[in-house]
Amino acid sequence: MGAGTEPDGSSRSDEEWERFLRESVAGAADAPKEPSARAREVARRLRTEPGGSLEGWRSYTPARPKRRTGWYLVGLLASLALLAVVFAPGRVVDLFAGDDHDAPAEAGRRPTMHEPFRGSPAADWANGVDGITVPEAGAVGWMSAAQVEQALARSRDFLVTSGLDRGVLRGERPEKAIALINPHQKDVQDLLKTAFQTPTEKNDPLLLFSRFQPSRTQLVGDVVKTQGRLTYREGERGALQVTADVTFVYPVTRADAGGDDEIVRTIVRRELVLSWDDPDKVTTEPGTFSIVSYKYDMTNGGCGAPTGYLTPPFGKERRADEAGKEVDPYDRSAPVGQGGFAEDECGRATRS
Repeated sequence: MGAGTEPDGSSRSDEEWERFLRESVAGAADAPKEPSARAREVARRLRTEPGGSLEGWRSYTPARPKRRTGWYLVGLLASLALLAVVFAPGRVVDLFAGDDHDAPAEAGRRPTMHEPFRGSPAADWANGVDGITVPEAGAVGWMSAAQVEQALARSRDFLVTSGLDRGVLRGERPEKAIALINPHQKDVQDLLKTAFQTPTEKNDPLLLFSRFQPSRTQLVGDVVKTQGRLTYREGERGALQVTADVTFVYPVTRADAGGDDEIVRTIVRRELVLSWDDPDKVTTEPGTFSIVSYKYDMTNGGCGAPTGYLTPPFGKERRADEAGKEVDPYDRSAPVGQGGFAEDECGRATRS
């Protein structure tokens, strides 16, 4: 095979041979360059030194981008806040309203003529007589179990006719309730003779009965919410002593509202102790009881001198009443006793 002849027998030109010889001496332009002996020695020494995990002489690691975790956190919190507003708007309003349970911002919880108990704890209470729990009867003192059962039923009837009867609530005289009281109990009969004509702090029909002045106030709807119970034990001289502790919630508005839909809930909690006396030991009449004691707490029912009626505050009157001492009318754990207010002082309901 002669010079200038390829293995397949083809021949090269003189120009190709000349280029071939020149590149063999100078090296091809794109051929990889071998590092020098000194560069190899330096790289070896750096690799063997402690903490010498240095990058290769031709290696390159780009800088890691900064993670923007702050923006992710802001986005997450904003999403949670949006979900809270959508699914629990009332709680969000409470958070920003502080202690003002009747804040104007809570428009969705305000009572209406069709839903007078909206936004009230009483919304979940029973209606009328169904909210008064009567215990199972058993023999006590001079009474058999059947007589105790009848006395408990009549005790509940008194609560109905004195605090739920529609005529009585509109200011009528509570004749049915009065008929259940022992006519021989002088102190109570004296109260009943004077309280309706000339009410005073000590002789006020509100001590025993719930009444609104029809020219000023009207009830909203046909429902009064109640929660309470009767209990009993043996009293003096073998009598059956019944204690009633019941809260009544009355939704009312102005009698001359004229399109004004302001609704106030008057809340009255009563404690009555009744004695079903043995007729052989106490002068009484069949089917009647003597009143041992009576107490009541009332909010949103008016202040000042007694008028014989519950006088719920509306408009400017309501704002004036809110300056009084705070009281939770739905807290049934505290004893009943008119809240300890002075005659001209009002209790401001934290919930209505």
